[in-house]
Amino acid sequence: MSRRAAVLALVLFFPLAAGAEDAAPIPPGGPIPPSPAIPAQPAPDSLQSPAAGSDLSLDMAVLGALDKVTARVQTIEAPVGKPVRFGTLEIIARACKKHRPEESPESAAFLDIWDLKPGLPAQSLFRGWMFSSSPAVSAMEHPIYDIWVLDCRKQ
Repeated sequence: MSRRAAVLALVLFFPLAAGAEDAAPIPPGGPIPPSPAIPAQPAPDSLQSPAAGSDLSLDMAVLGALDKVTARVQTIEAPVGKPVRFGTLEIIARACKKHRPEESPESAAFLDIWDLKPGLPAQSLFRGWMFSSSPAVSAMEHPIYDIWVLDCRKQ
């Protein structure tokens, strides 16, 4: 998928909210404290879809996970706001949205993903929206693990 198509997909599914350009940027790099120190919170208001009235906000993100070393593939159910583990990764779904059934199929989840290795500070790997129909648009890059969105549903 070309970069232009990727940007178009982002704009069509989540157009910019009014005032989103005033949102505080996510600080680059730096160690993130381990998850007990990270409060569970929904995606920032500036990242909420302005078309939220037309999309369904659901409370469970269904994710696919691959461990490239062991070739283990697993389906993970991640309740919104609660951390789940896969290997050394901790995944927190902050929001999960799905188009209504009469529209084109699309699910998207706002995810925070950290790598928690024993004896080392937590390392932020990914923070942003992932889309079920276009996993390459916003992918987490990691040498051992792949995570992608499959669906959003009710608990």
